[in-house]
Amino acid sequence: MRGLWKMTWTECKLLMREPVVVFFTLIFPLMMLFLFGTIYGNKPNPMFGGYGSVDVSVPAYAAMIIATSSLLSLTIQIAAYREHGILRRFRATPLHPGTILAAQVIVIFVITTAGMVLLVVAGKLVYHMRFAGNWLLVLIAFVLSSTSFFGLGFVLASVLPTTRASQIVAMVLFYPMLFLSGATIPRELLPENLRRLAEALPLTHVVTLLRGLWVGDPLGRHVKEIAILVALLGAGAAVSSKTFRWE
Repeated sequence: MRGLWKMTWTECKLLMREPVVVFFTLIFPLMMLFLFGTIYGNKPNPMFGGYGSVDVSVPAYAAMIIATSSLLSLTIQIAAYREHGILRRFRATPLHPGTILAAQVIVIFVITTAGMVLLVVAGKLVYHMRFAGNWLLVLIAFVLSSTSFFGLGFVLASVLPTTRASQIVAMVLFYPMLFLSGATIPRELLPENLRRLAEALPLTHVVTLLRGLWVGDPLGRHVKEIAILVALLGAGAAVSSKTFRWE
């Protein structure tokens, strides 16, 4: 445990020195919240089931943070570590390989959670955001969504040969999901054909699950989303355990 704690703390300090990661995980979602909160306010809207724009945007932006942390931060960082020989040097230390990877996951999860907490606090203080769900269920859904996407991030980091390839592939996957899944633009505003297309994107199910539980949907209404995310987590763990390379 001591080795895990030291490794996690070191990785945490290194991550906080990455301005791009800090900006897109902690600051950019707040900018989105304040920008669209200023434009649309948070008055109840029939299009959002009687909730306001901010009420439904906060869980959607949380999904955006999960995708950012997983596809951009985790994938690119692991690929860069391998390309620069850092993973190989880590493996030569007395630390167990699982400790090294666990530290990466913990740090990414902590900064993802911090981004969500900032959103919730800002939404509550500035826009009097409404919440009708169960915090425990939302937290479980957040953990499931995060770990499912971390699995996807590890798969990409495992199979892509270089940092540059990781950046390109991660962005190709990230941006369509960002704009079609409802993470930035409410899907109610998209044409029907794009909404059907978005059903094939895993981030859509994160947005649907978090947003549904946020407004008090019963858990049974989201069995499909939970099953898809559990399957994504299982597939990610299985594939990355077979394909992960230290050098």
